[in-house]
Amino acid sequence: MDIGINEQDRQDIAQGLSRLLADTYTLYLKTHNFHWNVTGPMFQTLHLMFEQHYNELSLAVDMIAERIRALGHYAPGSYSEYARLTSIAEASGVPRAHDMITQLVEGHETVCRTARSIFAVVERASDEPTADLLTQRLQVHEKTAWMLRSLLEA
Repeated sequence: MDIGINEQDRQDIAQGLSRLLADTYTLYLKTHNFHWNVTGPMFQTLHLMFEQHYNELSLAVDMIAERIRALGHYAPGSYSEYARLTSIAEASGVPRAHDMITQLVEGHETVCRTARSIFAVVERASDEPTADLLTQRLQVHEKTAWMLRSLLEA
């Protein structure tokens, strides 16, 4: 494979993207869980918002996995691989709505940190498509975290 990025850089980028994929998929599952199980006075608002968020995350996991494949590597695709690679903790039980929001803010911020951690090798390798993907993901996750944080204001 010769796309202008050496094998070691492609491998390093694919490993970083695999962590991003695991974080994104774990956040997708958490958001979908909260969509199903949210209760309280903000039920309708949160139920619909969480649905929008998990639908966006569902599309994102596909983009990330396909970028890994374009770099010549296989994308992780099992719960055990995601559990090993993710930095996002699973929710235990059914948290209150406020705690769901807090956990989702933390999840989006974690995805941002993971995405940023990949930039050094991406820039060194002049991998503009991955840089573009990371920039797009950061914009979504930063905005979503801001909107969720706004719900926590007293």
